Amino acid sequence: MESLFPVLQSHPGPSILVCSLFFRLAHRLLQTLPVPKLVKQDDFRSWKWRNLSVSMVHSLLTGTWAVTCVVVWPETLHNIHSHYTPLSYVLVCVSTGYFVQDAGDIILTGHAKGSWEFLLHHALVIWCFLYALYTQLYVAGAVIALFVEVNSVTLHLRLMLKLAGAQSSAVYQINKLLNVFTYITFRLSAQFYLTWYIVHNYASLDHGGYFLVTMVVMNIMILIYFYRLLRADFLPRRKSCKLLCDK
Repeated sequence: MESLFPVLQSHPGPSILVCSLFFRLAHRLLQTLPVPKLVKQDDFRSWKWRNLSVSMVHSLLTGTWAVTCVVVWPETLHNIHSHYTPLSYVLVCVSTGYFVQDAGDIILTGHAKGSWEFLLHHALVIWCFLYALYTQLYVAGAVIALFVEVNSVTLHLRLMLKLAGAQSSAVYQINKLLNVFTYITFRLSAQFYLTWYIVHNYASLDHGGYFLVTMVVMNIMILIYFYRLLRADFLPRRKSCKLLCDK
């Protein structure tokens, strides 16, 4: 790692490209795995399944990696502006490569119009991560932001189970509870902590205004997603309809 790090740090652009190619290779390899029959019968489901499979690999890898960085180097939480280690820098590089690959997959397969929210999210993340990689600032902040990938594991599993038509399975029922738990403890908590840190240290941060606006936009997005998630999994439409009819 020590010998590789100077190369990555000196050439973040090509390093991101290599990481993107790694996830593209993972995309190809995952196509060899069996998929549910229901998924095979529809082109969109097939694409979404492949896309989510790569996303799951990214979430399992970077979510674990991010938590490990904070556990091993607690200063990550307290010095978001300038603290980083070779391992945390490489983590941000790898994750940026994934988001570039995923954005490319969405656009090149013709799903941009129906996935504009994901593209907006990816654009915000890529821009912030590129800033961190090229300036060596806010790398710790990017690591904390990647805590959300712990929740993404349950989010991706939820969508994959829905694609397979397994909403009534015990796995889905357990996962939807875990999903809410991880959404609060890893996604909302991480985002709100970063927002608090920026506001609290605003005067001493480089380009604090840009990052604060970015965090506010991201916070609005994740709160909307959380509402949609709760409505979909815990307030079925027929129950909502019945309540309205009773009124």
